[in-house]
Order: sequence, then structure tokens, then C-alpha cells
Amino acid sequence: MAEPLLRTNGLVKRFGGLLATDNVSLQLLPGEVHALIGPNGAGKTTLIGQLTGEILPDSGQVWLAGDDVTRAPVHARARRGLARSYQITQLCPDFTALENVAMAALSGGGGNAFGAWQPLRRQARLMDRAHEALATVGLAAQADTQAAVMAHGEHRQLELAMALALKPRVLLLDEPLAGMSGPESETMVALLQRLRGQVPMLLVEHDMHAVFALADRISVLVYGRIIASGTPEAIRADAEVRNAYLGDEELPA
Repeated sequence: MAEPLLRTNGLVKRFGGLLATDNVSLQLLPGEVHALIGPNGAGKTTLIGQLTGEILPDSGQVWLAGDDVTRAPVHARARRGLARSYQITQLCPDFTALENVAMAALSGGGGNAFGAWQPLRRQARLMDRAHEALATVGLAAQADTQAAVMAHGEHRQLELAMALALKPRVLLLDEPLAGMSGPESETMVALLQRLRGQVPMLLVEHDMHAVFALADRISVLVYGRIIASGTPEAIRADAEVRNAYLGDEELPA
């Protein structure tokens, strides 16, 4: 088996008497889409926070591309190739789509950070990277559109472009379909399908049709503990998972 690009070992996090993550171990392999699912309050947000460095675990380890980053801050993990999207979009509404992506690329070392006082558009390598990311997510024609006037689904695509502009080794997607209409969700699922194999993705999502369409592997988190991890077929057939989370939901074959 290939060496995992992202790995946790026995992550534990308590908030007072609440055990938010209970000895969580998981792996993200090169080229894989690994979905993390579970009910509200299961501990998914806390786990993502520990992966990104926003929350330090009480015990356990986080490994990124072979390095122990358990105590590394957010910016250090980003420099090592960890990029994240958020449940709520993190955009500068007064900037154009291109400027939002260029600023993200600059923060990841894609341009001359020491000369950031210079207009972004004068940094050719930075702008090339931003244009490439916008084209990848289908927003090339929106490069000069102000983010404030773009539709919600386009905001989600733009945030993904910002993450891709960092040239990540690992991409964490925190509910990328949140708040989307049906057509917008279909567009995002198709986009993520096109990205499969290019960058490994850990996908946190409540839309089970999207999860089962995209995931190579699924882990189920309930009350801070992973109760099952396996292929979509194995998770679909797991009685404990159905009782705890999926219920009678009709899932794609």
C-alpha cells in the first residue's frame, strides 16, 4: 500500500466532560477521495480543526507527507501542502475572482510576498497560477467579476480555486455542497470528479448521493468515534452504520 499523505493516530480531544474525538485514526492515500460522514455533533468539525492545526489534540498524532505536524500551526501545515475549504465561504467580496485567487496563491508562496505592496497583476507567475486555478474550476470567464455579485455556487467554486492555487498535496473539503441548489450541487460533484486522482481529498459532506458518487473510501464518525471505515459498498451494507446514521436513505448504486 502507498504511504499515506495524511494520517492520524489515536487523536483525542476533550472539551470539559465532552469527548469530541475518541481515539480517531484514519489515513488519506495518494489520489484518494476519502469521505468522512456522520450526524451533527459527531465531532467532524473538531477533527478537521485538529488536522489543520486550529485545534491541538489532547493526545495522538497528525502526520502530513511523512512529517509529524501534531503541534505545527496552521500556516506551517499550509506551507507543507495542506489546503482547506470551509463550510462558510472565506472570500473578499470587494475583490474580483482573480484577485481572490491571486491573494490565496500569494499566501502560499506563489508570488513575491516581500513585494506584496506591488500590484498583484504585475506578478506574472502569480497571475498565471490564479488564471489556471479559475480555469480548472470553470470560472475562467468570471476572472474580472467582483466576488460580491457572484452566485453562491460560484462562491464555492471560487473557494476551491483558491485552495487549488496553493498547489496542495492534500485538500480538505468541509461541506463543499453546503447551501447549494440541485444544479449547483451537480456542477460541484462533476468538478470534484474531474479532480479525482490529481490531489487526494478528505471530504466532509452531508449529501450522501455526492459522497457515494465521489468517495473511494468512507469513514463514519459517531460521538467522536469512527465506527466503520471501508469502501462505499461495505459502508452501504454495514448494519451498524445504517442504525447510527444512514437509516433508510436511498443511496446510489
